[in-house]
Amino acid sequence: MVHEDHGIQRHTIALLVENKPGVMARIAGLFSSKDYNIHSLSVGETMDPSVSRMTIVTSGHPLVLEQIVKQLRRLIDVIKVVDLTATGEKFVDREMVLLKVNAKGEARAEAMRITDIFRGKIVDVSPETFVIEITGDEGKIQAAIELLKPCGIRELVRTGKVAVMRGPKSLKLA
Repeated sequence: MVHEDHGIQRHTIALLVENKPGVMARIAGLFSSKDYNIHSLSVGETMDPSVSRMTIVTSGHPLVLEQIVKQLRRLIDVIKVVDLTATGEKFVDREMVLLKVNAKGEARAEAMRITDIFRGKIVDVSPETFVIEITGDEGKIQAAIELLKPCGIRELVRTGKVAVMRGPKSLKLA
């Protein structure tokens, strides 16, 4: 995504890191010390429990993004870094949102209709609220949020983006 007015680009960066205490703090500290912003950060174990996969969404001018990748590669616990956006390769990205919305009166039927349109799930029901789960790309998530606003969103939690390259290529060790 390029913001035409400033040449700022949003990039999705995938990392393989040692799965041990303090790694995420060191990576976040690198961003903080250089005054880089993290738009989202997701992390979890891989098939190898000693390795975690991180997906970071950040933004900046092309030279800044290049520096971010170089500095991430220098961190001792970082095994591999790939700027998925810069590779030019296609990748699949998704995030999940949980929304607690009002479910009384007309809002109840409207929230159910919107959930259905976005292929979401109502994962909790109370007399006054629904908790709705929706998974998709950033555009889908944002569109669902906008349509649910008139129902009355009481709480919203997003996971941040996870991403994987399309086709046979993958981010793997060695």
